[in-house]
Order: sequence, then structure tokens, then C-alpha cells
Amino acid sequence: MPDRPDTPAPDGNRTADAGLPLLRAAVARLAPVLPMLTELGERFEASGHELALVGGPVRDAFLGRVSPDLDLTTDALPEEILRVVTGWADAHWDIGRDFGTIGLRKGSFVIEITTYRADTYDRTSRKPEVMFGDSLEGDLVRRDFTVNAMAVRLPSLEFVDIHGGLPDLVQQRLMTPSAPEESFADDPLRMMRAARFASQLGFEVAPEVRAAMTERAGTLSIISAERIRDEFTKLLLSPDPRRGLALLVDTGLADVFLPELPALRLELDEHHRHKDVYHHSLIVLEQAIALEGPADGPPESVPGPDLVLRLAALLHDIGKPATRRFEDGGGVSFHHHELVGAKLASKRLKAMRFDKETTKQVARLVELHLRFHGYGDGQWTDSAVRRYVTDAGPLLSRLHRLTRSDCTTRNARKAQRLSRAYDDLEQRIERLAAEEELASVRPELNGNEIAETLGIRPGPVLGEAYDYLLSVRLDDGPIGKDAAREKLLAWWTKRETPA
Repeated sequence: MPDRPDTPAPDGNRTADAGLPLLRAAVARLAPVLPMLTELGERFEASGHELALVGGPVRDAFLGRVSPDLDLTTDALPEEILRVVTGWADAHWDIGRDFGTIGLRKGSFVIEITTYRADTYDRTSRKPEVMFGDSLEGDLVRRDFTVNAMAVRLPSLEFVDIHGGLPDLVQQRLMTPSAPEESFADDPLRMMRAARFASQLGFEVAPEVRAAMTERAGTLSIISAERIRDEFTKLLLSPDPRRGLALLVDTGLADVFLPELPALRLELDEHHRHKDVYHHSLIVLEQAIALEGPADGPPESVPGPDLVLRLAALLHDIGKPATRRFEDGGGVSFHHHELVGAKLASKRLKAMRFDKETTKQVARLVELHLRFHGYGDGQWTDSAVRRYVTDAGPLLSRLHRLTRSDCTTRNARKAQRLSRAYDDLEQRIERLAAEEELASVRPELNGNEIAETLGIRPGPVLGEAYDYLLSVRLDDGPIGKDAAREKLLAWWTKRETPA
């Protein structure tokens, strides 16, 4: 990062002459969109209204990045915005009109224009009271952090930084435009955003921001589960989720919406190689992220960032606190923590309003994450390998990565042994898959053939017979239809014969 700009200029703008190189660089990065933005600014100016580029696009220009979406703010009300953009935009929509936002598309650019805001929570409600402001300065002070409270007036391209966002950006610091306790009282979700931006940008929160987060953590409970989930998801999909997760735990915010995570801090890992299960889980998350494939990779590479894998890595051991037992001799056990953890993960993700498929997949991975440890020195039968693959189903690629990530031992020999064992298991899976189309294992008789063989109609009994033949297929591999029919009839005879 460049050196910190000088102290505020006499006009109150904190970017004096020393900040000019940064400004020029930011303008250069915005160059592809400036003609279009200038043209739009001129239309607003001709209509007697102000317009400014604000927030993420301005911040990202200073960070050397190009923001995919453009956020603008204006003193014009939504109906006035529509009058200005109609005939100029290629398309527009007003889904956010009640909140003062009009969306539009111009060429390949997506733009959101929002009326100056002055909304706050009444500090007991889950929903903000939307109020429109009348000045850019009033809008900027309502923003979450100073690095997001910088603006560029249009069409003049005047840079506005009345809250010192650029110096904070240079110092990689998250600070609020107003007093942190007041900012978080207005919108407690901003505390979640602090953790998210810490992970996304690699910034540190200012000490006073951290103190306010700790003091006001409990007020996060007035925010809807859906809004918390969305911020948490963005954090988890960031380049460095550990930084933000640690902030959530240390300030007490995680206690409000994900109490299972801080509960891991006091639970000793059964290998006694980590400070606690909490830190072990964060390491597993980091190692799982390292095993994700490229974003444009094939599905079997688990292209990153992958929400299901990251959630499973973070939550894989949350069943340990409930299952901890102190054994004779000083040992600690966590028997069946994977089963308990799967239920806890499902319950928590439902409470956070994650979709059913994500919840189901994460819980299944948590349930299966210890299965490999029964593999030992490769003594599994082919039947056991088939069951491992069948139980994992479409989650097999993620399970591979989760299992490998769960090895955090500092014992190099043990780590190498586990890695070799899993290499061997994957090779066996590949061999069996090539021989037997393992990913789509089915009984060798279909439902119609089973019904015909046994002379029964579709129903629960047919399902029972199907499950029996599936277990035969998993245990014995391909045996042919005739042999499968013989086994089915023998099973049927035994089933029909009273004990």
C-alpha cells in the first residue's frame, strides 16, 4: 500500500496534495466507466439534481480492483430518478423503490441509484425506518465504514472524503464515520459487516470499533436470520474467513447466531495436539480452502469458493462438546460426535435459514467425516469401499477434501501415514469405479423385475426387496441377474417362513 496521505486540507477534505497520486491511479482504474458516468451525471445536473459514485466502486478503485456493479447516490427521489434515466438506460427496474433504489442497465454496466439515505433502526425492530436525506454529506455519515464513505461527484469528478476513508484505507483500518456505538445502534448488522470486510479486504478493525462490537454484540439479535446468514455467507466465501470468524467469536457476536462455534474453545482435541477444537476447526477450514479447485474447474475438483465444503469444515466437530467424556488414565473421548454434530449442524443451519439442500449436504458431510478413520492400513473390503462411495454419493469429492483437511497433527510421520492411506483409498475407489460404474450402483434387478420375480405389487414390500438387492450389490459386486434372482428368492423364502 502507498504511504498515508497528508493531514486534512483546509476545506475539510482529508486528501491533500500527497493523495493526488492515489486519486490519479483510482481515476485511471475507473476510466472505462467514466464517460458513461459523466454522461449520466450531466443528465442529473440538467434536471437540477446531484449524483455521485459512492461506496464499494470508489473503495475498489483505490485498491486496484474493478467493481462489477456501480452504486450511485442522488438527492432525486425514486420517481425523479426514473424520469432522468428513462430513454437513456437500456433497461431499468424498481424492485428496491420502497428503499429509494432504482436499478438500471447501460450496455454491459449494471447501476443502482439510491436516494440519499438517513434511515436508522428504532433499536428494537428488525426493520429500518427508511428516511430520505437531502445532502451527500448526510448520506455519507450514515454509511457503515469510512472506506465505504468516499464518493466522486458527477459529472465534475470531485473526490469527497470528509470522514478520512482514504487514510483508513491506506492504513488498512476499518473505522465508522460516526461513533461506532452509535453506528452499530443504528444498524447492528454493521458489526457483521466489520467481520466480513476484515476477511474480504484483510483489514483490521479499529480498537474502538472492536470495543463497540463487544459491548453491543447482543443487539445483533434484532436482525433477521436471513440478513445475518447473507453476511455470514459472504464472510465464509472470502479469501480469509478465519480473520472474520475470529473477530465474531472474540467480540461475542458468534454467541448470538452460531453459539456452537465459540463453544469449541474449551474442548480439548482428542489428539492433544491443538490448543482446542475451535482452533483445530479453523485450521481444517483453511486446509479445505487450499484443496478447492479453480473457480472454472470441473465439478469433481470442487471449484472454489465452495460454501458446502467450507461450512462442513467449520462445523465438522461441533458435536464434541456434547459428547466429551473423560476416560480413566486421563484420556478424552468424543464417541459418536459425528452423528451428534450432524444433527446440530442441521438444526443450526435451518435456524439461520440456509436452503434445504445446503443444510442436507453439510449435515451429511459432518456425519461422514470420520468414516475414513476405519480404513486403517487399507483393510477395507471392496464392499466397504462401495458403501463409502454410495453413502457419500455426489458429495464424494467434497468428502475427500474434508477428510484430508481434518488431519492437523504436528506429527509428520502420522500425517504422512494418513495421507498415504487416503491416497490408497482414492486409488481403490477409482479402480472399482472403472470396473463397476460405482457412482451409479443399483441392484441388478430393477423394480419391475423384482415385482415379477416375487409376484408382488409396488409398495413397501417391493421397497424392502429393492433395499435387500442393493445391499447384495454393495457386498458382492456385480454377480449377474440370474444370481441376483436366486438370492432374492432365497431372501423371500426366508422372509415368508415363520421363525
